[in-house]
Amino acid sequence: MPATTVLRRTFAVMAVLPLLTLAACGYGSQAKDDDTAEIAAGAEKIDGLDSVRIGYFGNLTHGTALVGNQKGFFQKELGATKARYAVFNAGPSEIEALNSGSLDIGFIGPSPAINGYTKSGGRNLRIIGGSASGGVKLVVNPDEVKSLKDVKGKRIATPQLGNTQDVAFLNWASEQGWKVDAQSGKGDVTVVRSDNKVTPDAFASGSIDGAWVPEPTASKLVAQGGKVLLDEASLWPDGKFVITNIIVRQQFLEEHPKAVEAVLRASLEANKWINAHPDEAKAVANEQLQADSGKALPAEVLDPAWRSIRFTDDPLAATLDAQAEHAVEAGLLQEPDLKGIYDLTLLNKVLEAEGAPAVDDAGLGAK
Repeated sequence: MPATTVLRRTFAVMAVLPLLTLAACGYGSQAKDDDTAEIAAGAEKIDGLDSVRIGYFGNLTHGTALVGNQKGFFQKELGATKARYAVFNAGPSEIEALNSGSLDIGFIGPSPAINGYTKSGGRNLRIIGGSASGGVKLVVNPDEVKSLKDVKGKRIATPQLGNTQDVAFLNWASEQGWKVDAQSGKGDVTVVRSDNKVTPDAFASGSIDGAWVPEPTASKLVAQGGKVLLDEASLWPDGKFVITNIIVRQQFLEEHPKAVEAVLRASLEANKWINAHPDEAKAVANEQLQADSGKALPAEVLDPAWRSIRFTDDPLAATLDAQAEHAVEAGLLQEPDLKGIYDLTLLNKVLEAEGAPAVDDAGLGAK
């Protein structure tokens, strides 16, 4: 993918059709509350708030939140304002929680962020920071698929119709010159929409020949004998593309900017610690996964999955814009007006205080 493709921006103001449910890379739609955060003695509340409700997925691509929770970074920055956590299984349920006011801030993938923003006419949500890049791979059965051209005619799973990885695979297939009907998934390659939690079983049974999936599902398939045929990072300039953002309810951002700033400081602290202590961070993230789900990842899945994810404060706005354009080109989304989806004011304030350079909103910032 040339850099010019990534940097194209869809600023046209057009009516948005009812959108498909653009799920992130989660497993279902149930949320689980976590009320175990400890408050330091003598700490004070921020903005007079009793709590800030933070949502994330039980995925390694949400490692910033996993580590921030387990290490207490969020609670430390929020003082006596309690950090409350909700663990989600899919993007739509997290967007619904944000829109209903039952969640304040969330870690989420690009497709549900775009969907939530456009469905509300740009009124409900803002992307305020970055979290992670990468961690998405095309894994295949090496007995059936020996090269990229062999993907043609095969059955390839993606997590959900219109989700981030579904759009990416459809865009890649189109660039190979293959024709695929986005809605049915039928064409020169068959796209099978399969929940990440059942994809390993489908792969083991031979009902699919491969999958374009996020971590840790990709590494689970490799552990079953699959082969990484393509790392999506290779398709993007500098190998960077957004997989997880931080979003906030606009009302909460307007009414409680100090609390939002505190969460962003904690996110930066978590990412800094992750990048300085990758092996320890991997173990800490896995510990939080076990606390949230009751099951930790085995080393043969955890180790390669963690290595493929980059944790970054930069939301990589130009790549989100490109992902939206790919959804439009696939026929899954009418061209949206994304102007205003970002508000990086507080993030850049925190970065400046840390002596770090400001990040760019690719011209999609709020006025």
